Amino acid sequence: MDKIAIQGGARLEGTIRVNGAKNAALPIMAASLLADGPSAIDSLPDVVDVHTLIKVLETLGVRHERDGNASITLEVVDHEPVTAPYDLVRQMRGSICVLGPLVARRGQARVSLPGGCAIGVRPIDLHRKGLEALGAATTIEHGYVVASAADGLRGSSIFLGGPFGSTVLGTANTLMAAALADGVTVIESAACEPEIADLALFLTNMGASIEGAGSPTMRIKGVRSLRGTRHTIIPDRIEAATFMVAAAMTRGNVVIENIRLEHLGAVADILRRAGAEVTPLGHDACRVVGPDKLTPVDVTTLPYPGVPTDVQAQLMAMLCIADGISVVTEKIYPDRFMHVPELQRMGAVLHKEGAAVIVHGVPALSGAQVMASDLRASASLILAGLVAQGTTELSRVYHLDRGYERIEERLRAIGADIRRYDDGQEPTNKPKD
Repeated sequence: MDKIAIQGGARLEGTIRVNGAKNAALPIMAASLLADGPSAIDSLPDVVDVHTLIKVLETLGVRHERDGNASITLEVVDHEPVTAPYDLVRQMRGSICVLGPLVARRGQARVSLPGGCAIGVRPIDLHRKGLEALGAATTIEHGYVVASAADGLRGSSIFLGGPFGSTVLGTANTLMAAALADGVTVIESAACEPEIADLALFLTNMGASIEGAGSPTMRIKGVRSLRGTRHTIIPDRIEAATFMVAAAMTRGNVVIENIRLEHLGAVADILRRAGAEVTPLGHDACRVVGPDKLTPVDVTTLPYPGVPTDVQAQLMAMLCIADGISVVTEKIYPDRFMHVPELQRMGAVLHKEGAAVIVHGVPALSGAQVMASDLRASASLILAGLVAQGTTELSRVYHLDRGYERIEERLRAIGADIRRYDDGQEPTNKPKD
């Protein structure tokens, strides 16, 4: 099993490019189940979650062809399978996004309850609510979501709000199903995330009729069929934010390419308040220059356009070395703090109070052996290692590989002293203490 070793203290400097968004790619790939004919998807990130969904789609009768690492063509060649099995779906929560397309196109679905990162309770009630409003019957049987719509789906008005805001994947499932429903569907309290707008653009290019994508109210007029199309995935705003925070933490000077700052307004605001310079460079790049001393900032995660929950751990790592006290409040997944004890192992002074963590900045973190608990927590520990004194060794990096493509190579290219190695072996070119 791989580990990553990081020698802290290097200043990041240079240019790094953001890949396509994993969280946009997964539902867009699932939407290929709706199409007559092949769909070509470009700017596809080469990450484990994408490979897992390819395997799920294969079990559902989808043939794929890769054109390099960043492009794929998907085409349904068998419309009979309706079961997404436990062995695959348990690996990644995003697999649930095949539920809506299966019900809409094949009239039934049997999808294992999903797994993925341990970041708190994430029920699928709103997924079922959306499909049931469209006329599907759903049950939970033997660990599977079983849905059927023998008489087809019908347009309806649907409210998808939940206790912590709207549901991104629930919105995606409902949107994909509504695209082939009979009549007009109105989704209230729809997720506004850019990944939903990107899915809506893909569906529109397939022939769907969608209004209001990216707003809390979406109107979908169902069509009889959808065709394959070609689409380029938007840049990954979470990966981009991770690189922005890395530059700020390390007193770096980094140009980040293939970034949409309009998707990261809340993150850019926090970095600027912390003392970093965030300067747009044209329409798809920016420069981040970190300060000599970070200023403490309070952070609250919220649905888009607020601070993404997927950047909470990275921002906490940064605030661990700020000059003062910050408060990080998690409004999306109140239990998403499994990175806290690992950061404490590195000398961070953190006090959890319910859905918030009080961060007392320290002059320096110290390298330690730490363990990743989930995808974004693993990124936060990488960032902490970049500024820690001594060597940090991160285990369970398979979490990291779910959403970051060869991050150690890309960070090393801009100055980080970081290496991946096999457990039980010394890292190649191990960082020096």
